[in-house]
Amino acid sequence: MKTDCVNKKTEYKTGLTLIWKCILALMIVVSTGCNSTALAEPQTGAENNSTKAKVIGLRYNNVHVLNLEETLELYLDILGFELVDAEVLKGGLAGMLVLKVKANDYMMTLTVTPPQDRHRLGPVGNTNHNHFMLRVNDIGPIGDRLKEEGYELENDNYVQDTYTFFKGPNGEIIGLSSWKGS
Repeated sequence: MKTDCVNKKTEYKTGLTLIWKCILALMIVVSTGCNSTALAEPQTGAENNSTKAKVIGLRYNNVHVLNLEETLELYLDILGFELVDAEVLKGGLAGMLVLKVKANDYMMTLTVTPPQDRHRLGPVGNTNHNHFMLRVNDIGPIGDRLKEEGYELENDNYVQDTYTFFKGPNGEIIGLSSWKGS
């Protein structure tokens, strides 16, 4: 009986890995317009100016953690993610714990706000909330277009900051980043 359970867990983990890989591949193909040159590394410098501003990849997904023990049990023990990095932020979000977890080639973050700072979570769209961050080749025109279409951006200095957040039509929190770092 125990062997059947272990086999089912292995099949389940393998199935989840395959599902995540398919979702990530689909997102990459859709975001690049299904064109083979778009699958290459993003252009930099002057080459970027001649291309249309667009999403060029997924930077990360973030889950804001309310119950650390249950979250770690789910992501590490059940789903098979591996904890690869942990840091406590300084600056504007000082004290926030950021855990990077990885499953094969898929990386995501889990963030924990210290209990004394839970009041700082702020309005939906704040970086402390669940969100996914998309990589873009030129945030200026995209941010400008979002504002023209009536979307409220978290920060008005998105070009200088190289990022912003906004709420999508389904209430999803979407981040955009043109930051060149890893």
